[in-house]
Amino acid sequence: MQRCLASFERGFLTLKGPMSTPVVEMRGITVKFPGVVANDNVSIDVYSGEILALLGENGAGKTTLMNVLYGLYRPNEGEIRIRGERVSVSNPNDAIKLGIGMVHQHFMLIPPFTVAENIILGVEPVNAGGKLDMDKAIRDVEELSNQYGLVVDPRARVENISVGMQQRVEILKALYRGAEVLILDEPTAVLTPQEVDELAGIMRSLIHQGKSIIFITHKLREVMAISDRVAVLRRGKCVGTGETQNTTAEELAQMMVGRKVVLSLEKEPARVGDSVLKVDNLHAKGSRNLPALKGVSFDVNAGEIVGIAGIEGNGQSELVETLTGLRKATSGHIYVNGIDVLNNQPRALIEKGVAHIPEDRQNRGLILDFTVAENFILRNYYKSPFARGINLDYREVHAHARELISEFDVRTPHENVPARSLSGGNQQKVVVARELSGEPRLLIASQPTRGLDVGAIEFVHRRLLAQRDQGKAILLVSLELDEVMSLSDRILVIYEGQIVGEMTASEATEGELGLLMAGGHAKRGLDTERSERSVQYRQRPETSRRTDFAHIS
Repeated sequence: MQRCLASFERGFLTLKGPMSTPVVEMRGITVKFPGVVANDNVSIDVYSGEILALLGENGAGKTTLMNVLYGLYRPNEGEIRIRGERVSVSNPNDAIKLGIGMVHQHFMLIPPFTVAENIILGVEPVNAGGKLDMDKAIRDVEELSNQYGLVVDPRARVENISVGMQQRVEILKALYRGAEVLILDEPTAVLTPQEVDELAGIMRSLIHQGKSIIFITHKLREVMAISDRVAVLRRGKCVGTGETQNTTAEELAQMMVGRKVVLSLEKEPARVGDSVLKVDNLHAKGSRNLPALKGVSFDVNAGEIVGIAGIEGNGQSELVETLTGLRKATSGHIYVNGIDVLNNQPRALIEKGVAHIPEDRQNRGLILDFTVAENFILRNYYKSPFARGINLDYREVHAHARELISEFDVRTPHENVPARSLSGGNQQKVVVARELSGEPRLLIASQPTRGLDVGAIEFVHRRLLAQRDQGKAILLVSLELDEVMSLSDRILVIYEGQIVGEMTASEATEGELGLLMAGGHAKRGLDTERSERSVQYRQRPETSRRTDFAHIS
């Protein structure tokens, strides 16, 4: 049985020497779904008092493997040993009894319940009369909170606390149930930089008290900063494991993707032109008919990338939908090339040179039952050369599709397969290829690299920079703060539907942006200087900057 335990391929990493008996051993785990081998003979170990990073591109099989350990999936082959003893993990209750806890990427909390109620749910303490002893529950939570340095207010309702605090509640839930091994699935995805730092401190505190942590991620910087050891999965197989200190981000990226990845490139200074997009005092409501945008104003000029940073749920989605004609604004103005396009239909905006990479590729970006070739022409299917009267010229459609498949490295057997048959990352490539090939004057890119591996991220980033250098205006909306900082020329911070700060990328720091993202105040609050800043930006001396893709992956 192949064991991915001794060293990385090509000798990248080696273990220092014999270690104690693992707390968890997963041997030859194979998980098959219809048409897909999600895990292919994977073997990993987890030791007491360590943080093991489980690294891989999206779709590599990381979460599937941990769902096996937590009892959510049954493997087709393989075995699990806990402290040397072979065990059967048929469901999460089995895992919990064995001391395994899992904090999922999407929290499983009940918002109207208090912190204490969420933590004890299902294992509630009772008094002598058999009734819920809430006072004891609060004392237990406070004691656990103090023991592990996870400060929470047991009486606070979950719906009223921050995302970072909710994550602490999830961790305490697992610890309350006696977890010795914690699985954290993409735990930094919705956190501010400050909250990421706090989480890293919490993780270190836990392993110093003998806990073990499996940290699922695809972010190289977090692996290098937080983990003790790292195991890399690629296309369902474990391609290596070893000590983090003995490797580099470049080596890990190559292992994730299977080829050498350029993690940095020279970013030329922006040659900023006239205003292409101007948003003035924009108001809009969200899906619950409550104010989502509250007087948003900014502009995006030709030849620049303006990034919007913010924690998910602060109005980014509503802003993008309003700018692209998918949501009605209640008031304000949206000017594209000087023409007010407020509440125009999407096709009218496309005709004015607006392209849109939506955050939800499946519901907004693709028609999943259409072929890949048909999805490539959704913007302009009614125009020459694809249309001849009321009919499509499929020779031109297929030729166009084959060209984009090659240029954007879309992994598909051919252009006639339905879009739903592609992986999420390849679906994203179809959307990106279609929108960039349309030669837009304004590109609104919302989460453009979601679901892509480091190699594809590198490719998309280069394409965005190339569009900027050709004089296109780009509005970048991303939950990845490193992506915003690396690609943007100017950065806006959105909080509770308002732009609360603006700065050039060269001035921005993670700490300052994180503070603004959480509703705090930075030293440079630039809301009252927006128009002056835009003029100064266009006139400032050109100096070359370096973009580091290791901070993006």
